[in-house]
Amino acid sequence: MFVGLDLTQIGLWILYITIPIIAIYLIFSILTRAFRYMGFTTIEAIIIVFVSFLFRFEIIIFDHNISNLYFLSYRNWMLGINMGGAVIPILLSIYLTIKKKIPFKKIFLGILIVTVISFFVTHPVPESGIVSDFPYWLIPSLFASIISIFLLWKDFIKAAPLAYISGTIGVLIGADFLHLPKLLSYSPIKQTPAVIGGAVVFDMIFLTGILAVILDGIIMFRQRSKEGIY
Repeated sequence: MFVGLDLTQIGLWILYITIPIIAIYLIFSILTRAFRYMGFTTIEAIIIVFVSFLFRFEIIIFDHNISNLYFLSYRNWMLGINMGGAVIPILLSIYLTIKKKIPFKKIFLGILIVTVISFFVTHPVPESGIVSDFPYWLIPSLFASIISIFLLWKDFIKAAPLAYISGTIGVLIGADFLHLPKLLSYSPIKQTPAVIGGAVVFDMIFLTGILAVILDGIIMFRQRSKEGIY
């Protein structure tokens, strides 16, 4: 009886471990394949989806937090920047702009439109930072996708990267940078982090970039299937 119970427990533990691993592998395979179809390399897809997401959590190396890099203290606010929500999207956007040779005018227009939209669907809350209510936080990704398709309809390989750049940088500027002065006008009682691209905005930036690219792929695939273009 005890042996059977032990074997059952071992079997359950194996099941608990293998199911998440299989699920992660399936998600990884689906996303990387979809991103490759839309003009991204496997490495670019991994950085966009998985590396950025890792910085959603605090990563401590040699007693240093490398997820949030703090650089200034102001009126009990600890100003910093998040790696996954700001640094990586900025560097990746610069890289994609150069590699894919996306016209700067189209990048500027895409970022400008998403910036304006992001500003109006977000607001600063002293206790939480910059927040956006459902379903309004979905709007920037929708517009990032529509804009990229409209601007680069005939250049499919560049449309999805433009959607990512417009979505992430537009949200970063419209939600974080433009609302930062108002957030800093509040005076917290104790030291409070104000991290650019962090906290709630991290989720919005991360999801906007992913959703904008996926929406691009769905719309372009459906339309090009109708036209017989693959």
